[in-house]
Amino acid sequence: MGKGEFIALAAFLMAINSLAIDIMLPALQQIGASLNVESENHRQFVVSSYLLGFGFAQLIYGPLSDRFGRRLPLLAGIGIYICSSLGSALVPTFEGLLILRFIQGLGSAATRVITISIVRDIYGGRQMAEVMSLIMMVFMIVPVIAPGSGQIIMLFGSWHLIFLFIAVMAAIIAGWAYIRLPETLRPENVRPFTAKSVLGGFKLVLTNRIALCYTIASTFIFGSLFGFINSAQQIYVGIYGLGVYFPFAFAGVAVFMSVSSFLNSRLVGKFGMRRLSHGALLGFITINTIWLLALIFGPHPMPFFLFIGFFGLSMFQFGWIGSNFNSLAMEPLGHVAGTASSVLGFMSTVGGALIGAGIGQAFNGTALPMVAGYFTVSIIGLVFVLIAEKGKLFQPHNPAV
Repeated sequence: MGKGEFIALAAFLMAINSLAIDIMLPALQQIGASLNVESENHRQFVVSSYLLGFGFAQLIYGPLSDRFGRRLPLLAGIGIYICSSLGSALVPTFEGLLILRFIQGLGSAATRVITISIVRDIYGGRQMAEVMSLIMMVFMIVPVIAPGSGQIIMLFGSWHLIFLFIAVMAAIIAGWAYIRLPETLRPENVRPFTAKSVLGGFKLVLTNRIALCYTIASTFIFGSLFGFINSAQQIYVGIYGLGVYFPFAFAGVAVFMSVSSFLNSRLVGKFGMRRLSHGALLGFITINTIWLLALIFGPHPMPFFLFIGFFGLSMFQFGWIGSNFNSLAMEPLGHVAGTASSVLGFMSTVGGALIGAGIGQAFNGTALPMVAGYFTVSIIGLVFVLIAEKGKLFQPHNPAV
């Protein structure tokens, strides 16, 4: 397939994951009422249980794809996702829904790990960062339209229809991949699927300073995003009373991230991943610091136009951090791309989900816990980037990165 079709397919494969999260957000209140969830914060478990399944399963898909190729584990994972989505549409209890959401995450993990492995099979260095940025730009269409789609679906029925919708969408994307996606694993990179081989691959990842530290930094930065996702409905609807307009506010922030990813794809070849992502991380810290101080010392609640302005600027920096940090972590590990993608994905997703759950459960009727979380994780992220780079920011290691 051509580069354009490859980028589109890779983006929509990864978007299966985002769809399962973002389309749910307008329905959390209805789900809680339908399944007798008493605590408002407990509705967030619909997101957290999915993310935990998504994170843990990444440990297995990488080694599987390094042994059996990319196509078969990818399609099997999407099959699990479709079946659990259909089950979620019929489940009668909140506990059952959380179990099925965990299983749905187990299936969706294949799309994250294996898609990144496929990109690394084909591209390296700044080319990989450019392609990942374009993938992220297309991928960000989903957070823009998914909450609104969920809101529209509920105009015609209950939240159960949302799960039917995402099952159908996943089936369409799976059919596209089955027909058009070739096998990208080179024969010389096939690794045996044994405990020794898998643990050896994990050791390669965990003992590489750059890969490990950028993964930990990404974990904390993504934790802030998951914290927002957990609290989004409570902030936009509970604090600011947006009601059915909540998806538009959510989409507005996603547009900032999409534009950021597009600009990154155009600039990374000229300036390199380190210069762009390090500058964005410092910008992320600066904006979050000002935002936190304005919340502490300013009026409560903060005027909505100020809140969304700070948030949009913060997530614009996030768009430059995410794809570049992921590419920097993967760059030294091309010969074990599947296993590397598994370990890095497991750490960033499970760690980020737990951090995000902590931020979400701290919700107290104000936006302060979320913004304080953003500030804290950005500082921790900087610490690990400095460790990765031995204290020197903005220094490209070679012309390709």
